[in-house]
Order: sequence, then C-alpha cells, then structure tokens
Amino acid sequence: MEAAAAAPQVPKKRGRKPKPKEDQQQQQQSAGPRMKEGKKAHQHSVDDKYTQWKSLVPVLYDWLANHNLVWPSLSCRWGPQLEQATYKNRQRLYLSEQTDGSVPNTLVIANCEVVKSRVAAAEHISQFNEEARSPFVKKYKTIIHPGEVNRIRELPQNSKIVATHTDSPDVLIWDVEAQPNRHAVLGATNSRPDLILTGHQDNAEFALAMCPTEPYVLSGGKDKSVVLWSIQDHITSSATDPATKSPGSGGSIIKKAGDGNDKATDGPSVGPRGIYQGHEDTVEDVAFCPSSAQEFCSVGDDSCLILWDARDGTNPAIKVEKAHNADLHCVDWNPHDDNLILTGSADTSVCMFDRRNLTSNGVGSPVYKFEGHNAAVLCVQWSPDKASVFGSSAEDGLLNIWDYEKVGKRSERLTRALNSPAGLFFQHAGHRDKVVDFHWNASDPWTVVSVSDDCDTTGGGGTLQIWRMSDLIYRPEDEVLAELEKFKSHVVSCASKP
Repeated sequence: MEAAAAAPQVPKKRGRKPKPKEDQQQQQQSAGPRMKEGKKAHQHSVDDKYTQWKSLVPVLYDWLANHNLVWPSLSCRWGPQLEQATYKNRQRLYLSEQTDGSVPNTLVIANCEVVKSRVAAAEHISQFNEEARSPFVKKYKTIIHPGEVNRIRELPQNSKIVATHTDSPDVLIWDVEAQPNRHAVLGATNSRPDLILTGHQDNAEFALAMCPTEPYVLSGGKDKSVVLWSIQDHITSSATDPATKSPGSGGSIIKKAGDGNDKATDGPSVGPRGIYQGHEDTVEDVAFCPSSAQEFCSVGDDSCLILWDARDGTNPAIKVEKAHNADLHCVDWNPHDDNLILTGSADTSVCMFDRRNLTSNGVGSPVYKFEGHNAAVLCVQWSPDKASVFGSSAEDGLLNIWDYEKVGKRSERLTRALNSPAGLFFQHAGHRDKVVDFHWNASDPWTVVSVSDDCDTTGGGGTLQIWRMSDLIYRPEDEVLAELEKFKSHVVSCASKP
C-alpha cells in the first residue's frame, strides 16, 4: 500500500493577521462542541495562572504598565530618551499596527513615561484594567506602512533611524522624526520610506539587525540569503554624531538623493554590499558582532547557526549544523562578551554557544542549554545591564529572565525549587498568549517592554507591557539581606513605640 502524499506545507507566520469579524463568527459556528469545550478549559487554565500572577505583582515588580492595543503589534522597540525628570523619564517607543485591512497597517511612534526605580506605589501598579489604554503610553506619530510591519530595528548610533521588515524582499528605512504624521484611514496612500534596501530575491520577513559600530543593516529571508548594506553614504554626519542626537529637532537626517536614481513614489533604493549564501532554508534571524561591522551571524529553519566574516568573502566562516533539534527562530550576540551567542528554537530551548568551541563531532555543542519554556522560543536578548543575564520569550506566553552565572552554583541549588530550570531567576507571566517581541531599555536599567498577540483573551489587539522587576530579585544577596534587616529593625522600633 502506497504512503499517502505529504500535505503541502503551510507558510509559517509567527504573528497572525486578525481575521475579519465575519470570518471569526463563521469559524465559531463551524467549530464542534468538543473543540469549544477544549478551548474553554484552556482559557480557564490561562485565566487562573494570570489571576495568580496579578496577585503577586506588588511583590515581584518595582513598576508595571499595561496597555491594551487596538491592533496586534509584532514588534516593540525603545527609541531615544527625550527628557529626564525627578520621578520619571520620557522616551520614544516604536510599535506597529497589524490590521485586518479595514484601515492601513502602520508604524507607530509613541511617547512613553517610564517611572523611575522605587517611585511607584505597590497598590498602584497592580490596579490596572486589562481592557484600557495605559496613561503612560501616548501615540505621537503614525506612519502608514506599505504592508504589515513584522520587525522594527533602530540604528544604535541614532535611534531616530529605524528599519522595518514587511512581507516583501525589501528592507525599508525611516527617519521617524522627519516623516509626516499621517491619519490611518481606508484608502490613504502609503508613507514614503526614506530609503529602500534591495537585494533579496524572495520575501524577507523577520531577520533584521542594525550594526552597533557602523551604519550597516543586515537581513535574512526566504531566499536563504543573508544580505548586508551600508547606509553610510545616505545619512548626514550629524545622524551618527552623539553631540547632535536631540530628538524632534526637525529636518531629515537622511540625505535626499537627486532625481537620477529615485523612484518618485518609493524613495531612493540602495543595493547590497554583500550577499551571503550558506543556509538551506529560510533565514529567521541575524545579529552583528558587537565589536565589528564585518562579523555577523544568522539562524534559520535548517537548524543551523552560521557565523560570517565579510572580510573573507561570502561563504560561511563557521557553520554549526544541528544547533537545535528544530527550526531556529532567534539569535543574539552578547554586547559584553564577543564570544557568547544565544539561539532560540521551535524545540522550546535556548542555547548559549561559545564561538571558540561551537561544535562537537560535527554538530552544535552549546555551553549550556536552557529549558524553561514549553512552546517555541520567538525572541532572545542579552541584558544591557549585566553580562550574564538574558531574556527569552515564547509562544507559551512567558518571558523568562536567566543568569548563566547562577547555573550549578551552590546558592542556586539551595534556593531553586525542585522543578525550576537551572539559571532561571524571574518569570514574567503577565501575557496570556505568545510573547512575540521584547526589548531591554538601555536608558533605564532593568526595564523591559514586551508585546503579546492575545487578542482572544484581552478583547483587543494584544497587550503591551512595560515593567521592571523588584531590585531585591537581582541585587547581590548580601546587599538585599542588609536592607531587609534594616527594614526589620525599623518595623520593630515603630511597633515598640507607645
């Protein structure tokens, strides 16, 4: 008897477009009672876990803001800090709106008030309404984006310049301060990107990075290629000069090219500096080496991690086969230690590799494998505040914070619960569905923005949360104990007064 033909593969999409309401109603009507009961039971479990988490917010967090989105956002990134005040700082925040087609897709620039450490009262941070917009997040500008925004990345030398990925082969570059504010209504024309980076032969949807040392952009796509561009010649010198980084100062920081090579409606295009071939399936994420614009890495659906060096041509410098046992979704290079690289995979694990010793017997040999998720890992990022700390978010709705220095230490073995994964020291459980993106705030220590696609559970388009764990969780143990002892003495002395 012949084997049945394999079903055609459905293209994978890490975020989903919300279905029009009539489609949702039809789907609900056609679903059988058993499926509805299963969904109800799952929802009940999610709600129980969420209720438990919310009750612990005053204990676990120094500050938390919850913002219900109108439309799902697949990406969230911090922009430049605008001002510092006594109790809070104001900062740009980049989001997207992934709509159902009734209004255009947009790139959103918001102003965010970030409350400073040890300012917020415990009762205030836990009393939020899940279905409300946060008073700490205000929309500042809307850019009508050609297609849905899958990924946003800011230029480290000047975070007013951002790159976006959509479902197309091009990378779009935006000078967000110079772009006009648009009203997103049906039929509105798209905003014009300041630059269009060409070079991919097929859609490049997720893999996107901007270089910390030079104005270089890196992308990966369905054409199995990694593409590198320099935008050095297209931005003014003031764009990368720290002395002139005042947000909202007006005037474009991207040079306007002559009419010769302009596509009138699209913006000037820039060809690649290099195209790198070595993957055998879609490239899902890319990252630059923090100290070199010539070295970078990529991961893909072929389960490979590849390191590249542009000085040595377009072939892989090192190819790590079977870095994981499934597709790789994300990668990040440690900004404090050039040797350490993180990868996250559909196999639910996060691996930490040392580039001096990447393989053993021809397959990936990580320094450590972190296992604390029970669904595909979508995003990994090293903390800017401590070299050994990183975060990972997944389709299980959790954002885990790890410290590799804690793995195997006696103090961790004594304090860790029996079933708690090694290295895991904080779990952000405020999202009720997959956490599609998060970003550490380099201007505000230990502050994170995270976004989830949980339209079904929040009655909106997903949830954006800005949060900071209590410093009693990450500070050195002796410091924390000394502070608690002081507090205990204070309480005792207050209690003994008549």
